[in-house]
Amino acid sequence: MPRFYFKAAVAALCAVAALAAGCARAGQPTQPVGGSGAPAPLKVVVPSDQNEAKIALGKQLFYETRLSGDRGLSCVACHVPDKGWADGKPLSDGYPGTKYFRNTPTLLNVATDYTKLDWDGRFTVSDMDSLVRDRLTESHFGMVDGRLMAERLKQVPEYEAFFKAAFGAEPNFSRTLSALSTFVKTLKTEPNPYDQYLKGDKSALAPDAARGAALFIGKANCIQCHAGPNLTDGKSYNLGVPENPDILKDPLRIITMRKFLRTMGAPGYETIAEDPGLYAITQKFGDWGKFRTPSLREVAKTAPYMHNGMLTTLDDVVSFYNNGGGTAKNKSSLLKPLNLNADEQKDLVAFLKALSGKDPALTPPPELDYQLRPLGKN
Repeated sequence: MPRFYFKAAVAALCAVAALAAGCARAGQPTQPVGGSGAPAPLKVVVPSDQNEAKIALGKQLFYETRLSGDRGLSCVACHVPDKGWADGKPLSDGYPGTKYFRNTPTLLNVATDYTKLDWDGRFTVSDMDSLVRDRLTESHFGMVDGRLMAERLKQVPEYEAFFKAAFGAEPNFSRTLSALSTFVKTLKTEPNPYDQYLKGDKSALAPDAARGAALFIGKANCIQCHAGPNLTDGKSYNLGVPENPDILKDPLRIITMRKFLRTMGAPGYETIAEDPGLYAITQKFGDWGKFRTPSLREVAKTAPYMHNGMLTTLDDVVSFYNNGGGTAKNKSSLLKPLNLNADEQKDLVAFLKALSGKDPALTPPPELDYQLRPLGKN
């Protein structure tokens, strides 16, 4: 077992043993549990060049509409702090005049133990600048030209001061990507009731959530994919999630998906009638319909669920897994009916809700205005 997980795994085993004992006293069947994937404290990867000036600049840019082509969007338009840093919609709206074909994922804890980002895992934490560039410049996201964006920022005196403090240089595209990446990496969740329970606070979990925790690690075996500090293994699976009919009903979403598949070089993209997930990146048929396992931290705040928002509530999610997932030719062999009764499903939902902590305190920065600059001084 990696040294990083050992202490938390031991604590989790002790906690779950107590949970199981409590369940037995409450008339619930006990289940065997394992500690290899037990939750561990979040470990934030701090960028080597991180500084307060760079974080402050990144925060200001996160709210800045000048980073989109028509100045109609900012990063916070799709990653809303009080919605778990997602947007609460089944499918993202995307850039005005387009519609996206996937659900907006949360930005919380991306600098912890994630190795891959985005639903298809084509970006990594070590190269988050590429993900930020994709969101700013892609026609269905920000649709901005990096050179135009830099000139916009240069016409705002406060940005010249921000960039000077953070980089010792004027605004440009690459420094904008770096500042945004640095800020996003600071978005970390607060400890939740389950974290507190594992540290010894036996009152942190309500009885139903405690029973749900035992199910999560035992009978339901959710831990096989939702393990580690972020409660995700970072791998990709086909769960048989039904297609979102709104994609094929809306020409704007079809256009975006076709354009995306063509850009990724997916063969036969003109005839693909569903989101192929990881296949679009690897072009391996075994990867068809696979999507990255999301984190469960703050999961109660990020509804609706799955890559296409097809499951509206946590009750829907638990019911989906209890039935063994959906139907697909290459559905993961890990998915089998859980045989949870109605009370057990409610307990599991209660536990999932206990995986949310306080929202990180964040005050939106002030809007900055253009100022007429003398020629040669911009």
